[in-house]
Amino acid sequence: MSMNSFCTYDTAWCPGCGNFSILECLKKALEELNKDPYEVLMVAGIGQAAKTPQYISANSFCGLHGRALPAAVAAKIANEKLTVIVDTGDGDSYGEGGNHFIHNIRRNVDITHFVHDNQIYGLTKGQASPTSAEGQVTDVQPTGNINTPLNPVLLAIAAGGGFVARAFSGDKDHLISIMKQAILYNGYALVDILQPCVSFNKVNTFSYYSKRVYRLDDGYDASDKAAAMQKAMEYGDRIPIGVIYQEQKRTFHEKNKVLSGGVPLIDKPADLSTVQRLADEFI
Repeated sequence: MSMNSFCTYDTAWCPGCGNFSILECLKKALEELNKDPYEVLMVAGIGQAAKTPQYISANSFCGLHGRALPAAVAAKIANEKLTVIVDTGDGDSYGEGGNHFIHNIRRNVDITHFVHDNQIYGLTKGQASPTSAEGQVTDVQPTGNINTPLNPVLLAIAAGGGFVARAFSGDKDHLISIMKQAILYNGYALVDILQPCVSFNKVNTFSYYSKRVYRLDDGYDASDKAAAMQKAMEYGDRIPIGVIYQEQKRTFHEKNKVLSGGVPLIDKPADLSTVQRLADEFI
């Protein structure tokens, strides 16, 4: 086994779950980028998708529900040499973690955010998630979901995201390509991955997506923000996958005087004089 080989392990996912192909694609993407496991930090919150860091041989941190992004951002700020990847679900990222989702787009810390968007809460037995369709019937919403579904791709572009993409777990070659582009992007990168849940979502199945998704062609201009927002709203009989919007923006590290310069925070000498002065004021 080469140094940059990643191992994957037995999972607790349901047979046929879209998470399996996402894990496989993640492994291949990291290996094709010649990443070593020690260079990569996988971060997640709570949920079936959020178990991904437990199933691959990289550094991992699994925290509270909806709180993956703060931990990921903190790790990257402390050690910018790490390749930091958040791998978690639509409920975790867009529901409980919705506020962190919006404001970490604004901060633009150089992390990659893969969201397994199965449009349902899979771990907690199938209630509607922020991306579930209006009217979708579940055991918890027997008369149908009454809420307007969140469009995370549109929201990310509107909030100022510099790299916003959508992919489908059933198109592995395309997903690997999008993952690699997102990891290489210098700044916050979101990939919303359409991932069928075979146990609790009988609407958004592999067949449902296979009939609707299409790859953006080479003529598509991902730098046109207005066009990207229009493309993000195309979701129904036709669903575009690919890099919806991309622009290069100054990162959090580049804008922060303490962090700029290329020396990781963990390697910088600590100056406790200000802390000591403030402590002395309370004596």
